[in-house]
Amino acid sequence: MFNGLFKRNAKGEIVPDLAESYKKVDDTTWEFVLKKGVKFHTGDELTAEDVKFTLERAAKDKSLTENATFKTIKEVKVLSPHSLQIVTNAPDPLLLSILARTGAGIYPSKYIADKGMPYFLEHPAGTGPYRFLEWKKGSHIAFEPFDGYFEGPAKDWSKVTYRIIPESSTRTGELLTGGVDLIPNVTSNEWNRVKNNDKTTIVSSNSQRVAILVPNASGNRPTKDKRVREAIELAIDKKLIIEKLLGGEATETRTRVTEGNFGSNAKLFRTSLYDAERAKQLLKEAGYENGLELTMQSSNGRYAKDKEVAEMIVGMLANVGIKVKLELMEWNSYLELRNAKKVGDLHMVWLANSFYDAHILVSEMLTSSRSMSAVGLPNAELEELLKKASVNMNEEERKKQHERAQEIIAQEFMQIYVYLEKNTYGVSKSVQFSPRLDELIKAYEITKK
Repeated sequence: MFNGLFKRNAKGEIVPDLAESYKKVDDTTWEFVLKKGVKFHTGDELTAEDVKFTLERAAKDKSLTENATFKTIKEVKVLSPHSLQIVTNAPDPLLLSILARTGAGIYPSKYIADKGMPYFLEHPAGTGPYRFLEWKKGSHIAFEPFDGYFEGPAKDWSKVTYRIIPESSTRTGELLTGGVDLIPNVTSNEWNRVKNNDKTTIVSSNSQRVAILVPNASGNRPTKDKRVREAIELAIDKKLIIEKLLGGEATETRTRVTEGNFGSNAKLFRTSLYDAERAKQLLKEAGYENGLELTMQSSNGRYAKDKEVAEMIVGMLANVGIKVKLELMEWNSYLELRNAKKVGDLHMVWLANSFYDAHILVSEMLTSSRSMSAVGLPNAELEELLKKASVNMNEEERKKQHERAQEIIAQEFMQIYVYLEKNTYGVSKSVQFSPRLDELIKAYEITKK
């Protein structure tokens, strides 16, 4: 539905979208010229005022989810109907990445001024190839082609419907019977059903989603002791999890900044530290020779095999003397608990990203301004590295800063990265679909065969 000034193409590269051209004026000022003749679904023409309204709203409204990302923007200066400058509070090497996010889609300011934001949220309008048709909460959202799209109307689909089907086997059943053309997150036990159907197939590719076990080291919890955190990582046989539960379709890792992201540390990818005997020794050194008890939360049914992975980790921890009380939770309840920072000693998360940059992947859970400080693991060297990297316009220096940041996280066992999962989709043989690294499913990139 929406376009931003920039977008990521299918290869993950940043390319202009609504921007015709751009230049960096200085380290805190960027100038953009907009494409002319771009129409909103309302019929209004895109202008720099729409860009100013959209980006300044995201930058200034602290109630918005995207505010933490866009608050880098100090102001947007309108130079003419089709040109503008974005001024940042400090040098920001990530600005173009921010402007290429799906959350940076430009809103029609005149339409919102006339109708109000509540109306817009229920009757959205953008500049994209498809326009809003209908939304039924908990069921589906539908779109139709926008004939006035600036790159030409979408030709393959007269209607695009995204259906909400929470249960994995039900999704697979809908694919096999032709109810849907594409489903994500096909679990390994469903692969043969899809492959053996003459009208469907499995398509898989690398993703950005990493399974992470997060220790809560606040207060006087056992997980405050680095030896306990290390023992937890050493107790987990990542290869076995990947083989037994994920059909081999994942990669062990000790970092969230995996291949394809700026600043990735190759030494921490495709590696693990499994050593159950060493884990037992560390627990003994920490004063837990007779074992210890921890609490843990995980989502149930939100991600591929999330319940089974959590249960297998609990079993592995039990093998070294760590008894874990596992609470499996429905997604919304789990999210509320996590956002309220009321998690137990451990909790599982599966995090993806659309930034392709180490800074966001590291800082969003591991700096004082984000959630990691709330679980008791601030680190002065890490904080300083990330602070410097956040304003460093020298890419080579910034890369080294992020590589070192990942080493600190690994050495301190601040988070326990389990595996990088693959995207596995069930696809009708009547459509041509290539998965994206960021897991976004864009209708205009899917065509009929």
